[in-house]
Amino acid sequence: MTKREKIIGNYVEGYNQFDIDKMIADFDEAIIFENVQNGEINMTLNGIKEFVSQAEKAKEYFSARKQTITGFSHDATTTTIEIDYLAILAIDFPNGLKAGQELNLKGKSVFEFSGGKIIKLTDVS
Repeated sequence: MTKREKIIGNYVEGYNQFDIDKMIADFDEAIIFENVQNGEINMTLNGIKEFVSQAEKAKEYFSARKQTITGFSHDATTTTIEIDYLAILAIDFPNGLKAGQELNLKGKSVFEFSGGKIIKLTDVS
């Protein structure tokens, strides 16, 4: 297991446990987070404070959630993980999804590294 894989594994573990401190343990203060859906960026967060604020809100949306890493690919500064995502909704959503409903998705996350820290995270679904 590479150092990057270990860092990413720690992030995913924190995510699955709703443990924000664990999620951000290897983030740069100036982390950029992007969420991409259907090829379009629908959320951008700049800096650790914005990320933590959004992560706190997101905890209310799910009664359970689990990312399972199904693959890693590395290049010079980035690591991409393929994930299976399972979540159980805790609230009703405006798009018609209801509390208690289960989501099963496949996606990927791209982690960009500098100096052993995550400087950008892009979630793609």
